[in-house]
Amino acid sequence: MLTFRPSHLLRCTFCITRPLTPLLPPSSSHFLPSNSPFFRPKPLSLSSLNPHSNMSTRPSAFDALMSNARRLAGKKSSSSSSPTKKRKSLDSSPTENPNPLKTVGSTEVKHDPEVSSDGIGKPINDSPKPNLDEAKKPPDSKKVKVGSASERNVEMKGKIRLLKKKPADFDPNMVACWEKGERVPFLFLSLAFDLISNETGRIVITDIVCNMLRTVIATTPDDLVATVYLAANKVAPAHEGLELGIGDASIIKALAEACGRTESQVKSQYKDKGDLGLVAQASRSSQSMMRKPDPLTVIKVFDTFRLIAKESGKDSQEKKKNRIKSLLVAATDCEPQYLIRLLQTKLRIGFSEQTLLAALGQAAVYNEQHSKPPPNVQSPLEEAAKIVKQVFSILPVYDKIVPALLTGGVWDLPKSCGFTPGVPVGPMLAKPTKGVAEIINKFQDIDFICEYKYDGERAQIHYMENGSVEIYSRNAECNTGKFPDVVAAISRFKKSSVKSFVLDCELVAYDRVQKKILPFQILITRARKNVVVSEIKVDVCIFAFDILYLNGQPLLHEQLKVRKEVCIILLWFWNFS
Repeated sequence: MLTFRPSHLLRCTFCITRPLTPLLPPSSSHFLPSNSPFFRPKPLSLSSLNPHSNMSTRPSAFDALMSNARRLAGKKSSSSSSPTKKRKSLDSSPTENPNPLKTVGSTEVKHDPEVSSDGIGKPINDSPKPNLDEAKKPPDSKKVKVGSASERNVEMKGKIRLLKKKPADFDPNMVACWEKGERVPFLFLSLAFDLISNETGRIVITDIVCNMLRTVIATTPDDLVATVYLAANKVAPAHEGLELGIGDASIIKALAEACGRTESQVKSQYKDKGDLGLVAQASRSSQSMMRKPDPLTVIKVFDTFRLIAKESGKDSQEKKKNRIKSLLVAATDCEPQYLIRLLQTKLRIGFSEQTLLAALGQAAVYNEQHSKPPPNVQSPLEEAAKIVKQVFSILPVYDKIVPALLTGGVWDLPKSCGFTPGVPVGPMLAKPTKGVAEIINKFQDIDFICEYKYDGERAQIHYMENGSVEIYSRNAECNTGKFPDVVAAISRFKKSSVKSFVLDCELVAYDRVQKKILPFQILITRARKNVVVSEIKVDVCIFAFDILYLNGQPLLHEQLKVRKEVCIILLWFWNFS
């Protein structure tokens, strides 16, 4: 709203603190009434240096009206029982009255800060005063968290090379950039992976993995299970059958949406680089975000992977994609690269699970420096690595091995983690040779046996005390649903005196009419899951060649000759009629 003042100055009624420059030249034909009692036109000179020199010193009716309105509004707001709350700004000054009330008799007079006593608006400094109370307040916790996380990441990247030190000279507290008990950042694991990928020596890689695990043990031992699973590129033991089930197409979609790109752009880069993880890292590093999500942690990534693996049913692929996208949005630095590789189950950093097991055993030795190894142990580190490998071959479940290492130590690990029916034992695989002469030379003066190599599927049959039967493949995958006829035969042939056992067998396709073994190509025509006995067209024959467990007693430490005798006696008294 605009109005013209008698001084020919243009002013705003909401902002009457400063006079403006003259807009109208003096003219005898001015459109305002010359006989107005508040209008005393005076000649104006456009060349005048001081625009205020020709202003009237008499207060206008408008000034008087606005001043009276402000006084009334002030009295009304002060007498109100529920005053309006004013919005506070960070730079607002304390609620102080620059012109305190002056008492004249019994009347309170409040001077208008914007209008002087002569009614002329004078310039007022509107800049807010510094608020000492606001300055004393601690900084915003979210800003502190973001800032400290950023600084911590820089510090972590600078210290990660300390993992290459010899374990005897390594101090876990020198690398950990997070507080004890705090969740391990996923960036720490990603940087360790990146460090390993640039090495080729097995000993150096083992040292890096050992020091990485020691750092987790020293700060957040609760995260060690998740760290080991991710380092092994797994989400669960093999026999549980829990897999991510993510194809490159779903990963490309999630990556495109997370980075604000099209799928064709991602595919084009994938074709050029040949590594979807490198594409993810390049795409995320070139993208800026208005708000940074919370940093990823090892436990957060592992739990999300488990949820992805458990998704099933309608829209499961869409849900998996959204979970992947949420991880990629929060990923920084080299995290996207290893997130994608873990999802593809193609970590490709140059170390095997056997190296991980050896490093885990060595890390446990350094963690329990107060305990001493058995007196006959020459090299504690090598013996610890050997123990962990042996225990894992019998019980390949990190959820049981890692807690046992943390509580009981590596030297007592075989006592706490033994053979468990229902959990497949790692198979003893064959090794190829160049000929019979090599075998005879290797087994001179040693008793050995020769057996037929049947062309079928390796099967480890577990019969539990509760009467249930489980069948596992050489890769520890559960094949019980593929061979329901075998499950029925085991339950039918077994003698009542046998309470539990584990047989190592070969399942071979068999023609009952002609009584001959069929080729492997016939066996693989059977359905893989949810097979119905009445619909089976290819029969199988069980060739048992070893027994690993019988009636609650593990037989793994028995000689092969003894196990063969037990196996023959067990099967001899079975009822196959």
